[in-house]
Amino acid sequence: MLNRLLAPLFVLASLGAQAQGTVYRCPGPPVLYTDALSSKEAHEKGCRTIEGTPITVVQSPRPRTGASASAPSAEARGAESRVEAGQQRVRDDERRRVLQTELHQAEERLANAQREFATGQERRGDERNYQKYLDRMAELKDNIGRYEADVQALKREIAKLPS
Repeated sequence: MLNRLLAPLFVLASLGAQAQGTVYRCPGPPVLYTDALSSKEAHEKGCRTIEGTPITVVQSPRPRTGASASAPSAEARGAESRVEAGQQRVRDDERRRVLQTELHQAEERLANAQREFATGQERRGDERNYQKYLDRMAELKDNIGRYEADVQALKREIAKLPS
């Protein structure tokens, strides 16, 4: 009776295996798993069937294409990307003018901050709390330091430009 019940199950299982196809593991430097071979081809190549073993397929990550790989090299671009000397001089002059304007504005901000710091040494009427006075003076000192750093950075940038 048990054989009668199990027989249909074996028939269904074998039909399911045939529907999916037989998967072979073929030896070689890259081990190959395939279901595209006939049993004769698999036997000739020394492949074994895999039955009941789950197969996990892991996709390898795609290689990254960096900006340097896709961008043409400096030699490939050649003369077409070069700027004429006259045009470059105009660009440098424009950059120098913009930087000098920014430098002038930064120097004005620095002078104003230093004046405000010098005249702000006395406590104001709204600074009854001594901490408010300390906070204001610390902010003025920070502003002076920031403006001095701005002036120095702009001077360095101007010095880098060709004469």
